[in-house]
Amino acid sequence: MDAQRYEIVVRGLLSPRLDAAFGELSVEQRPGATALTGDFADQAQLHHVLDRLGDLDLEVVSVNAVG
Repeated sequence: MDAQRYEIVVRGLLSPRLDAAFGELSVEQRPGATALTGDFADQAQLHHVLDRLGDLDLEVVSVNAVG
């Protein structure tokens, strides 16, 4: 199965330390939100990142397949 690209948007801006915690993803600061974009090998990898965001008390606004 080919990797799928996803964009995950969280409410608020991530600190540089948190940016580094998601180094495998592209991080884009937006007004009042942060978009994390990257390729995921499978749903388990996507859910792992979503779990990490939840563990950090970050509110996920949206998850979208792109490309």
